[in-house]
This record gives sequence, C-alpha cells and structure tokens, in this order.
Amino acid sequence: MKQKLLFTTFATCALALGACSAGNNSANSQNDSQGAKTPTQSTTSENPSATNPEGKPVVLTTFTVLADISQNIAGDHLKVESITKPGAEIHDYEPTPGDLARAQGAKLIIDHGMGLETWFEKFIHNAKVPHVVVSEGVTPIPIEGSEHANPHTWMSPTNVQKYADNLAKAFSELDPAHAADYRKNAEKYKAELGEIKKELDDSLAKLPENERVLSTCEGAFSYLAKDAGLKENYLWPVNSESEVTAQQIAKVINNVKQDQVKAVFCESTVNRKAMDQVISATGTQYGGTLFVDSLSAKDGPVPTYLDLIRYDSKTIADGLSGHPNPEAQKVK
Repeated sequence: MKQKLLFTTFATCALALGACSAGNNSANSQNDSQGAKTPTQSTTSENPSATNPEGKPVVLTTFTVLADISQNIAGDHLKVESITKPGAEIHDYEPTPGDLARAQGAKLIIDHGMGLETWFEKFIHNAKVPHVVVSEGVTPIPIEGSEHANPHTWMSPTNVQKYADNLAKAFSELDPAHAADYRKNAEKYKAELGEIKKELDDSLAKLPENERVLSTCEGAFSYLAKDAGLKENYLWPVNSESEVTAQQIAKVINNVKQDQVKAVFCESTVNRKAMDQVISATGTQYGGTLFVDSLSAKDGPVPTYLDLIRYDSKTIADGLSGHPNPEAQKVK
C-alpha cells in the first residue's frame, strides 16, 4: 500500500509540475531574454525554498535532525531547510508535489542513507538535484535478525563528527568561496559533540553493570547503546511499521523482569501503548519519552540535535537510576 501511494504521489507531482511548465511558456521566454533564474529564486508559489531574498544557495535535508546539524556547518552562508516537519515519521514519508517543487529549487539535498528514507530514491530521481549521503564513512551496526544496517547512526555523537566532515566537504564544493568557514564551523561543532559524548559517559558511569539495560519501543539506540555500554531490549528491531506481536511484548517483559529494569522508554514518534503493557505486567516505571527521528518544535525540549542527545542521555540516566524526570514522562 505504501508503494502504491508513493507512486501515485510522484505521478501527481509530475503532472502538477508539467502543467506549471506548460502554463508558463511565455514567462519562461521572457526570463530567458533576461538571463536564467538561479535555483534559489521564486519560480512557483509552491516553492518556498526558491523564495530566498538573501540570495543564499538553498540546501534541503530529509529530516529535521539533519537540517539542524547542516545549519551548524553552513553558518550564515547557506539556507538550510528540512523536507519533513518536526514530529514526522521519516521512514515511510510520502512526499507531496510541494516537496518536489521545493527540491527543484534547491542547490543540494542532504539525505542520511543506509535505507533510512525508503521514499528518497524515487524522490531524488524525480527532483534531479545533486545529493550527498551524510552517513558516508560511518561503521554500521546490523539490525538484529537482518542483513541490513541500523540507520540511526546520529544517535552516536562520534558518528555525527563524521557527518560534520562530510557536510563541510559538500558545502565547500557547492560554495568554494566560503570553504574555510565551513571547515572552521565543522571543527567547532565536532568539539561540542566531543563534550556531549563525555557528558553521556559521565551521566551513565555511576550505573551498576546489571542496571545498564536500555528498554525502548524501537531498536533505534544501537549506536548510543554501544557508546554508553548499554544492553538493548526493545519491542521492534528498528521501526514500528508493523503491528507488535504478543511474542515481542512477552520477550521485553521477560527481559525487564530478569534484569530488574527500573525504567523503560519510548520514542516521540511511536505510540507507547505496547510499552504500557510491559509496564503493567512488570511494575517497572516509564522513564520518559526519547527523541530520535525528529526534533521538537522550537519551544519543545529538543529544538536542536545537541539538545536531543543531552536530553536523551539525561532521561535514560535518570530513569535507569530509578529517578525518572517527571517532565520527560509527560512528553507525548
């Protein structure tokens, strides 16, 4: 069903853009006489990326986490936007005609790779815009019971240091005049990521070995768990796209009881109904809501990637120590 809907969406995109092109032939002829428009200029009302009074090159990313990381490297030289909005489900997102129009007004698109965005291959084929895979060079961790890699590599600050290098290189090729600034921004951001990694290690260092178990709805924390020396326990191996089974719930319940886990967690983009069954069956606490695939709104708890990692680290440490943060427990 997802594939059929996605195909329909792209067919609609193609028709819509074709109609716009046919309806603007005279305008295009006038533009040709005045010189070709740059991709950042407004070409359609559906193309907010092209509406760029500052004249900055536009870079699109597939989701909000990448947009924030990219903006830190871009500084003031590029206009960075996310295709998806805060809180969106990024794995099986269905692009709109407006998304395609925005992409065609961009100079570059940043995607994550590793099969994270199942919709992206067809999208970039239709957009015909250069793109860069930000996770290049990251050592993947396989999904349990699968030959595929767990794509949530940004949950390790160490991996995001490689993102910073990849972005600095891509932006320098796009805009050579500011290459030194991109490199400088990347080094500054990498230093901040190093501090975050130390904070993560310090916040979890006090936990006894038998309490270092991270029980979550999705297995999206493999890279963070590896960094922090945590054992994983989850309902879904990577993505809650299918209905949870009784066997999956029973497995997590047994592990929580066996390891005497003090708190379990769920992600902001996942319904925690199944994890509530685990809580009811074991008497453990809800440690709080964690953020992975999306940042929050600007007035939320994680408006930036650095906020996300700090928030998740503290929420996990507080929960596993038996003292969950009430504010994290309230987050939906």
